[in-house]
Amino acid sequence: MKRREFVAGAGSLAVMWPLRASAQQRGLRRVGVLMGIAETDPAQQSFVSAFTRAMRELNWREGDNIQVDYRWGSGDADKIRGFARELVEAKPDLILGHTTPVVAALKQQTSTIPIVFTQVSDPVGSHFVDGLARPGGNITGFTNLEASMGAKLMELLKEVAPSISRVALIFNPATSPEGGLYFLKPVEVAAPLLKMTMVAAPVHDAGDIESIMASLAREPNTGLIVMPDIFMLAHRDRIIALAEQYRLPAAYAYRLFAVSGGLISYGTDLPDLFRRAAPYVDRILKGEKPSELPVQAPTKYELVVNLKTAKALDLAVPVSVQRADEVIE
Repeated sequence: MKRREFVAGAGSLAVMWPLRASAQQRGLRRVGVLMGIAETDPAQQSFVSAFTRAMRELNWREGDNIQVDYRWGSGDADKIRGFARELVEAKPDLILGHTTPVVAALKQQTSTIPIVFTQVSDPVGSHFVDGLARPGGNITGFTNLEASMGAKLMELLKEVAPSISRVALIFNPATSPEGGLYFLKPVEVAAPLLKMTMVAAPVHDAGDIESIMASLAREPNTGLIVMPDIFMLAHRDRIIALAEQYRLPAAYAYRLFAVSGGLISYGTDLPDLFRRAAPYVDRILKGEKPSELPVQAPTKYELVVNLKTAKALDLAVPVSVQRADEVIE
């Protein structure tokens, strides 16, 4: 197998994976990790660091009793499928899968190698597990958002930008749960209650993003909800810049967007999912079965508001929202 090397932040696990026979001779347990975004994305480094530290606290040390190999999907569905096949062919003891498209690709490749997932919204609807309490197969893990999140983001956006009467949900059907329907359906129900009109705004590649956002901006009083899929995450800088350019008030599901200049975000503490995944990896490597480890929901949510962006959009953020977990000035 081709050797690869990933240089992570200080203190992270090394990821050179030796030939399978060599690892077995040294008594190492081997773990593959398939991340949904690019290696160069700073957010991915924070996720890896959180996982690494948690594994060390459980006495798993690189080169001593564990060998870890990372692959980076870069938000590209084809690349993710190729890396999933590569990791499964290497026959590790366990694979950690990040995001829905990653786990879908891994599931197509194996029904026997244990898989622990993070940042998956709908593992039952995606047919990864039979149920949350008893997954029933080789997959278990940690969800990041419920379907109602889209409606919650719409409520927050309306509170910050009360003049909007139309909200567009932008997403990539190839990387969003249920092709986008998982989040669209609750927003369709909630929109009339807020006297809003909902518009679905699917994009299929990076070139679609600007044309869609320019089209949305032509209609006055339009707000934007950016769905939590890995394509949106991978292109967040572009999306944030275009929202500013076209003066579209926008709400996001991840803190990463707000700290990068997005107006407001509400969602899961993503590094915490990786910290919590480590004990499941530990338990499975020690003999427990993923089928008997329940899928767990998030325990930490963050509301972040960017007052600088609000000011640029001439929005007066209400005091209730300014009491967010984090206010960027």
